[in-house]
Amino acid sequence: MCLAIPGLLIEVDGVIGKVDFGDGTIRKVNLALLEGAKPGDYVLVHAGYAIQIVPEDYARETLELWRRILSIEEDLNSNAMGDDNE
Repeated sequence: MCLAIPGLLIEVDGVIGKVDFGDGTIRKVNLALLEGAKPGDYVLVHAGYAIQIVPEDYARETLELWRRILSIEEDLNSNAMGDDNE
């Protein structure tokens, strides 16, 4: 199974771009697989490569779902370790 995370392309320098994933994480990604990607586009990133331009609403919804999943996972891990102060 492959996993691609959406992010906002904030800078382009040749085939390298900087992508903001909305949680304070900014990464350099390779844009060689995308033609015409420009700052302001939302892109799907897999294994360090931007692989597709996606609509903003799709990207924001997906990022929100990831935040929820990670929050639930954090809560489960915390409870499993006895950090719930019961």
